[in-house]
Amino acid sequence: MATSAPPGSQDTAIAHVVGARPNFVKAAPVVAALRARGAHQRVVHTGQHYDDRMSAVFFRDLGLPTPDVDLGVGSGSHASQTADLMVGLEREFVENQPGMVVVYGDVNSTVAAALVAAKLGIPVAHVEAGLRSFDDTMPEEINRRVTDQLSDLCFATSPEAVGHLAAEGVSTAKVHLVGNPMIDTLLGNLDRFDAEALRARLALPERYVAATLHRPANVDDPDNVARLTERLHEAAELADIVMPVHPRGKAAFDRAGLGDHPRVRLLEPLGYLDFVALTRGAAAVVTDSGGVQEETTILGVPCLTLRPNTERPVTITHGTNRLVTEDDLIATLDKVLDGHVDERLGDTPPLWDGRSGERIASVLTRWSG
Repeated sequence: MATSAPPGSQDTAIAHVVGARPNFVKAAPVVAALRARGAHQRVVHTGQHYDDRMSAVFFRDLGLPTPDVDLGVGSGSHASQTADLMVGLEREFVENQPGMVVVYGDVNSTVAAALVAAKLGIPVAHVEAGLRSFDDTMPEEINRRVTDQLSDLCFATSPEAVGHLAAEGVSTAKVHLVGNPMIDTLLGNLDRFDAEALRARLALPERYVAATLHRPANVDDPDNVARLTERLHEAAELADIVMPVHPRGKAAFDRAGLGDHPRVRLLEPLGYLDFVALTRGAAAVVTDSGGVQEETTILGVPCLTLRPNTERPVTITHGTNRLVTEDDLIATLDKVLDGHVDERLGDTPPLWDGRSGERIASVLTRWSG
């Protein structure tokens, strides 16, 4: 895509704003590529994910530099958390005056940083721009659209994302198809995802289905959690279920008795290396996570996404992902476990080649003069 002209030379830092585990995985290759170019950088951790298992362990696993600041915002309702994020980020940006703010993904930290930077006149770059589920019941969908409208640079991971931005009136001069930096991190660590070692350490069965469910639509309503628990118990009759439980849904799943089935193994949240090793060794994955849809596409593991839609359709056309409902989960999983896997169309998604971080760094350094 075309490169937009910078507003002028900047000697101040590029500030990377990260707050949740998917952000860390996406930021790592960008930070590394800019470091190799000698760029002045600052990593701002908002503390949206504040538990070590959801945050600090990812920095260690991914070789990210220790954050220059941790705002320690923590959890809360969408309104209160976003407000706290904006107050902390405004203070950070006023004190340190970055020349560019780079935001990642679609969490509340992302939209908060974009709003604050835009109002302070600081250019914003959005990594993973243009993804759309067209489902406004998802808070992430609101965050994506607002962030893209405020961004001076939109880094898209797939061709359909470029099309969504064009349909919304985003200037083509702002849009760059760069591929997926999350895949950079995955490909760069392939030899560290030791599924056999993890299986031995955690005493996992030879054949298992990995599950991860945390989206509000699935875990916030007790009735939904009860139905999901029933389905996962049914799935456990087909194969052992191994599920790292996100803090967001732990209490609800405990109340519903998810771990009462003898073939359901509930784990504490895992670090990046262990989680991808768990995924790599699975016969199939049941998830509602966007990032897992992408990782399974590259790892070649069948992925059943328990959602009515996905903002990552490229993982269906080019990957191993398929959407399932609660009603058809068991039948579909049964077929997958019996080896009836549909032939996927096409090859790996375009530019998912491990060089996205370098492409993003190239644009950022050209743009900032």
